[in-house]
Amino acid sequence: MRIYIGTSGFSYAPWRGTFYPEKLPAAKMLAYYAERLDAVEINNTFYRMPAPEMLAKWAAETPAGFQFALKSPRRITHEKKLADVADVLTRLRGAAGTLGDRLGPVLFQLPPFMKKDLPRLQEFVAQLPPGLRAALEFRHESWFSSDVYDVLRSRDAALCLAESEEIATPIEETSSWGYLRLRHQDYDDAALSTWAERVRARSWQSAYVFFKHEDEGKGPALAAKLRALVG
Repeated sequence: MRIYIGTSGFSYAPWRGTFYPEKLPAAKMLAYYAERLDAVEINNTFYRMPAPEMLAKWAAETPAGFQFALKSPRRITHEKKLADVADVLTRLRGAAGTLGDRLGPVLFQLPPFMKKDLPRLQEFVAQLPPGLRAALEFRHESWFSSDVYDVLRSRDAALCLAESEEIATPIEETSSWGYLRLRHQDYDDAALSTWAERVRARSWQSAYVFFKHEDEGKGPALAAKLRALVG
């Protein structure tokens, strides 16, 4: 299993002095990050469709094997709530394709108030463009059911395993790869060891694990510790 580990975002001024050198320019943060971690989850794509020019620039600044996971634009998940989004998905796939072999999965994070709607989910996965790996993060417990998992399996879409103060996703394999978002502010060694064991126990071909952004800069350190544990 190939395991990619990183944080949600990389361009954070408060990380200077903890993860980044004190005087590192913002323009050099990505290259510095990519020398130490092998994946990043990009959250600002939630607010706007990613610009191909920016993605091409990022791809050029990172080494071979580095992976970008993109959060889906809110137009898909929060405004249209997965319905009638074929045209937006096509535009997203076209823009994301600029990353080339550095393109990882796309995370579709649903609103916490959105309850299970199986027909809508079925329609959505049928519209996913070829070559786009989709991870779905459900934040309402009604989605955690076998029929939902079966729909995800039909498209090799990953159930995002998210752990936060609000909810913990059941550990269920719905795809040949995994996507995890560990959202607590901190994890002790025992908790990291538990997650390392959980990941290694899966039958995935690859897995993506992202720690939460916080001003203290703990995320990169946690990612490095988990990397050492999973090997």
